[in-house]
This record gives sequence, structure tokens and C-alpha cells, in this order.
Amino acid sequence: MSNRLANETSPYLLQHADNPVDWWPWSPEAFAEARERGVPVLLSVGYSSCHWCQ
Repeated sequence: MSNRLANETSPYLLQHADNPVDWWPWSPEAFAEARERGVPVLLSVGYSSCHWCQ
């Protein structure tokens, strides 16, 4: 089960392509959807670390 990140090229975004979350990549469509639904936009700054660094 993939979300909207499945077609992205960023290795960070692809790590989350199979998460059971309705993630959206940064896009005008994502902001339009949030505006239409009246919900906040939660932004990930792209932090990632290896297993040992966590």
C-alpha cells in the first residue's frame, strides 16, 4: 500500500512511501487540499538518521 510519495525521487520521501499516512509531497495541490478541508499543514524538514544514530 503506497501513498502519494511512491512516485517521488527523493530518497527521504521514498522511505515513507509505504507508511499508512496520507503524506503529500510539497505542492500547490497539497496546500489547496488543506485550505479546502480547513486543516493544518504539518511539515517534515527531512531529518533522517541511521539505525545506530537514533
